[in-house]
This record gives sequence, structure tokens and C-alpha cells, in this order.
Amino acid sequence: MGVDAGGRVLTRRRYVDEDSVRVRPRPGSRPRTRTRPSHDDAAEGRVVTVDRGRYTCLVEERSVTAMKARELGRGSIVVGDRVRLVGDLSGRPDTLARVVRVEDRASVLRRTADDTDPVERVIVANADQLVIVTSLADPPIRPRFVDRCLVAAFDADLLPLLCLTKSDLAEPGDLADLYRELEVPCVVTGRGGSLDELRTHLTGRSSVFIGSSGVGKSTLVNALVPDADRAVGGVNPVTGRGRHTSTSAVAFPLPADSGGGWIVDTPGVRSFGLAHVDPQTVAAAFPDLVEATADCPPGCDHLTPDCALDAWVARGNARATRLDSLRRLLTNRPDDEP
Repeated sequence: MGVDAGGRVLTRRRYVDEDSVRVRPRPGSRPRTRTRPSHDDAAEGRVVTVDRGRYTCLVEERSVTAMKARELGRGSIVVGDRVRLVGDLSGRPDTLARVVRVEDRASVLRRTADDTDPVERVIVANADQLVIVTSLADPPIRPRFVDRCLVAAFDADLLPLLCLTKSDLAEPGDLADLYRELEVPCVVTGRGGSLDELRTHLTGRSSVFIGSSGVGKSTLVNALVPDADRAVGGVNPVTGRGRHTSTSAVAFPLPADSGGGWIVDTPGVRSFGLAHVDPQTVAAAFPDLVEATADCPPGCDHLTPDCALDAWVARGNARATRLDSLRRLLTNRPDDEP
């Protein structure tokens, strides 16, 4: 919960995800004993990939494959989770450990398939920063997609970072200045350019890379982590959309000699649904507009003619495109709809 500029209390909707679906237990699934092991000697690990019920965990720099212990029930385990494991922790081929405990999550980044889907998907746990990767050309930049990701970062209490790629194909124009005015850090990268500024923002943090297919997420990951070996694809010349290359989220540790940290490469997404985010939280995620909501009438949905946001924009306090982006989110309009 929080308070907006007008002193109104912002409430959050109850999270609903895949773990909320009730499933009747199958015959014979009752534990054989009420006494459960404490697993006091369980080793600590971090989940770096998830693939069809198998979890690859990093345990003291060893890559260990594990399955979920029955006593954990149907609770989901995602990339970034800090877990406790028992069993064979050697990391040798054809060995299997068990995840017996999932530690409390410091943060959870979620999205829905679209703005009408009530079921949310957890993308990654325990991240500190959301890196919104978008290309300046090929495929073209999508400012409204950026705004959606900024709302998701605000809702998950993650630091936002805007990364504009392919500066060798197009200039950033005033887009970078716009988000810097909103106190959103922005870095610009291009083929053959330096990544030193980006590395500075990543050092010592756990960062999630989010963006559409073809914007260059995997290319950045390969440059930052030389042995990552992420598949890189191009852009379809007919549709102008990127081809999917990454099929699952994968976490990579950054080299310790450069300050350490983690980066998570995620599959490209064409939409970032926000059905799980309360409308008042959506408005609060627009720092250039939220101050004006104090002058809105009680219960204003920011869509009616008497909304104070129109006068705020007319006086030059914010850009009209930003108000349009907010209202698109509030009315569930697709990003590419006029």
C-alpha cells in the first residue's frame, strides 16, 4: 500500500497466479508420515534455469540439476529463487538433487498475457533492477511498451534502467532526454560501441533484461558474459518483428573481477500485460502526471472530461503523449491501436 499525491491510499489487488488454482489431490498423495525432515544441512543454491520440472541451480559455483521435493506441493520455483537443496550436489551428469525449501523472495516481477488476463506469470524472483531493452531501429522503438515496463518496475519495486540499442542505425533523438527528465537512467549502445556505462549500472545488482524479440538482449548478454553463448536472431524483413531465439529465462553471474552481479536474459515478448496492477498504481507510476491527480475530483478514473490531467498537460507540465500512454493502459488499449 502507498499514498498518492492527493493523500489517497493506494491499494493493491490480491495477486492471482498459477499457484492459485486449486487442484484435488490424487489418491495416494498423502505423505506417509507426519514427521518431516528439517533439512538443517541443506545446501544453499540459486535457480538459474527452469526446464520442464528440472531446475538448474548454482551451488558453490557448481551447476546442479534438481527436482522439487514432494513436500513443497504445487508452489512454483522460478529463475532467481534462492533455494535449499539436498541429495547429490556433485553436479556430475545423470545426477539429481532435490529442492526442499524456497527462501522468502525479496521481489517478484510479474506480467500477464494481456490486460484482460487475470492469471499472472512470475518472470523472475529476487531482482534489483529491470533493464528495459529497446532498439532505436529494426525493429522500431516502442515508447508505450517502455511505459508498460516502467509500471511493472514500479509495482515490483525494482530500479528501472532504459537501454537503447542499435544507435549505429538511428539517433536516440529526444527520447533519452524524455526519460532522463523522469529520473529514469538511460544508456545508449550500438555495434562496436563501449558497454562501460551499462556495466556500471549492472555491477553488484541482479538485473532482468526485458524487451521485444530482435532488440538485442541476447547480443548484450553475450558481450557482457563471453561464455553465455545465447542464440542471436535477426528481424523478419516482412513483418519488421524480431525472431524468437531465447525460449526461457536464464541467469548468468557477471565476472567477479568487474564487480560481480547477475543478469537474467528473458525470451522476447510482444506484449506486457498489467492486469494484476491496480489502476491507481498505474497512475502513480507516471511521475510527470501524478502530481496533477491531487486536483482531480474524488474517484476520478482519469478518463473523464473533468480530469485535472488535461489542464496539467495543456499548461505544458507534461507531454500529451505521456497522458495518452497512461490512458491506453487504463483502458486496456493495445500499444499499436490508434
